[in-house]
Amino acid sequence: MKKKSILGLLVALGIPITCYLILKTASQTAVVMPRHYLLDTVINKVENGKSTTDTIWHTTKNIKLRNQLGDSVSLYDPQGKIIVADFFFTSCRSICPRLTRNMSTLQQSFKKGGNVRNKIDTSIVHFMSFTVDPENDSVSVLKKYADRFGVIHDNWWFLTGNKKDIYQFAFEELKVDQFSEEPVSPDFVHTSRFVLIDRAHKVRGYYNGLDSAEMKRLARDIGLLMLEKDGTKKSGIFKKILDLSWLWLIIVTAIIFFVVYMQGRRKING
Repeated sequence: MKKKSILGLLVALGIPITCYLILKTASQTAVVMPRHYLLDTVINKVENGKSTTDTIWHTTKNIKLRNQLGDSVSLYDPQGKIIVADFFFTSCRSICPRLTRNMSTLQQSFKKGGNVRNKIDTSIVHFMSFTVDPENDSVSVLKKYADRFGVIHDNWWFLTGNKKDIYQFAFEELKVDQFSEEPVSPDFVHTSRFVLIDRAHKVRGYYNGLDSAEMKRLARDIGLLMLEKDGTKKSGIFKKILDLSWLWLIIVTAIIFFVVYMQGRRKING
């Protein structure tokens, strides 16, 4: 076989194999999205003789409260936004001021680039701080506390309301006492945890709001959730790409094309 023929055959085989190796490497180094935490149920079903399993993750139920501006708001009001939540009380003299400062730093990190007025980009993430002492933390008290830390009110609410509703929300919806190394009393929700909630109102992470490394992880996970298109659908693109049947089809087609082409060339050359 002539050198040109050998080179042509190597090219015909090399292109699909190279594509396969590149795609395989890309799939192995793909970004790992923040995991889901709260499992509701697992549904096993059979379709077309094939057994499938669907995992149903807990969707955080809505809660309606009042913010520091006196507005009646709910968890579902910031539609299409990622939510970062924490629990505090204004008279706290231990961890709460540090938590608020760290949350404020996180909020400031979403300043719009190049904006001379340093406005916060409120289209991405919404912050919510729930008081665990609503009897004393009135709307006016929350407003004064928020102003003390230079809070941007557009996308950070300090929330007060019925104590039973807030505590039920903390333990039954966000489950702040689970996956935690620190004890959380059911009588007083005093925790350093920040909770990350995605656009579908599902919990995607818990973070120690006093730990700088954890805050960096939280910021990174917010960025990853920004890239997530539809958390309810599992992507099967890499599974389809890595199915070897397509690769062998391309290789066989390339070889047949190459053989036919070479035979044609030989006839032309006599």
